[in-house]
Order: sequence, then structure tokens, then C-alpha cells
Amino acid sequence: MKIADLITWFEAWANPAWCESWDNCGWQIEPGVLQERVRVLVCLTPTLAVMHEAIAVNANLIFAHHPLIFTPPKCLRNGEAIAEMARLAFTHNIGIYSAHTNFDQVEDGTADVLAQILELKQVTPILPTQPGLGYGRVGCLQPSMTLQELLKAIQIRLAPPNLIFSPTANLQQTISRVAVLGGSGASFISAVSKAGAQAYLTSDCKFHQFQESRDRNLILIDAGHYATERPACDRLVQKFQSLNLDWVQLSQKDEDFRHFFA
Repeated sequence: MKIADLITWFEAWANPAWCESWDNCGWQIEPGVLQERVRVLVCLTPTLAVMHEAIAVNANLIFAHHPLIFTPPKCLRNGEAIAEMARLAFTHNIGIYSAHTNFDQVEDGTADVLAQILELKQVTPILPTQPGLGYGRVGCLQPSMTLQELLKAIQIRLAPPNLIFSPTANLQQTISRVAVLGGSGASFISAVSKAGAQAYLTSDCKFHQFQESRDRNLILIDAGHYATERPACDRLVQKFQSLNLDWVQLSQKDEDFRHFFA
């Protein structure tokens, strides 16, 4: 399969036209690789470490969830990360493609994979955008879990370096309805509450958003940006493998940019 064919296949599933106005989905750098046979390295975030990995494994496409370029740079200067990424991409003929808020909305996208990991049933979007699409997922735990069991399941299945949750007097309370949204999802707290969820798994939550959540009787669980979105990258690799590409691999140089002092 050629790179152009892979992108056509992907965009039929997660159209970049569905991305938000502030977002930048699709080609970030296309140095003339469309007719090459696919050798794709999948990552959460396109960084210099991932670029050097792509060079080392002779990949010709970095397929990332996060965009390399969010806003148009005013200049490209030596020593700056985006400029160096662009230089290496053109020097080594490696394309960089990003699927961000379009990938968040679809079946088997970032939120859907989280819902599957927690084995939620009767799943629907937290915020529908159009038929069959939407941000986040809310569904039922069958059987129900205690809050303590739910937190342990998240810790085991996502392996976050740190797990933060709203203060609660009772870890033994029964949780039967859960919402999930990979990445920064605190702005959806109101919609999650209206959807009847008792607990909400997301990331990048601020102090007063935990307060807001508590005031709405919603248990807010922050497992970190990397831990909540990286599983969807793994799923994307599996989907690409089903296409019998020449070579596809999940990046081993992807990283969580936060470290916690023990």
C-alpha cells in the first residue's frame, strides 16, 4: 500500500474536516512521499526523539495523534524544535500526519478505546457532534464496581504514573455509570454530569475543576494525558496491521512529559 492509499483509507474513517476550528489535523509535513510504499511509525506526540526513531527504523511516515503545528509559526530558526523536525523530515523524506479532534470523535478513537478498556456497556457519546460521532463516551459498568475497584482497574489497565481523584468519604460506594474522555476533558464536566455519570475519567484537570466536579456530585479521575490517549495509538497500529502494510510499529520513544518525584 502506498502512503496516499493509507491516508485515503484513514480519512474515510476519520475525516480531517471534522476537526475543531482551533485544531490542525491532516498533513503537517509532506515532503513528497505520497507514492512511496508505507513504512509507518505511530506515536502520540511528534517529537525530535520520535523523528530520530523514525530515521533509525527507516520509516517514511510518522502518524501522530497530536499535531506538530497548532498555530502557524512566524519563522523557522536553527535550534528550534519545529524547524529541526521540518529539516529532518525533508532531509530523510519522512512525512508527518496528525489525526487529533477528528480521531477523538470516531468509533475506535481515543474515547471509544478508553470505554472498551473499562468494558463499559450501552456506550454513547458525552457530546454528540453528528450521527455516529461525538466527544467522550459514557456507559454502564456491568457488574457495578466500588470506587476503590474502579480506581484499581484504571491503575492496572492504564498504568498512569499518578492517579488523582476527587475527595470522597466512601471508597466503597457503588459505581455503575462512568464517563471517559482521553486527554484534556475537564471542560466537559457539565455535560458529563447531565449524562448521569457517577465518575469521569479524563486528564489535565485543574484545582477548581475538582471543586466543580465535587459540587456536582461527580467523582473526577485524572489519569494523565499520556495514559488516557496512548492506548488509542496502540489500537491504530492494530488497525494498520490489518491492512497488511509493509511495516508498521508503535513508537518506543513516545513519552509522558510529566515525571513525579517519589
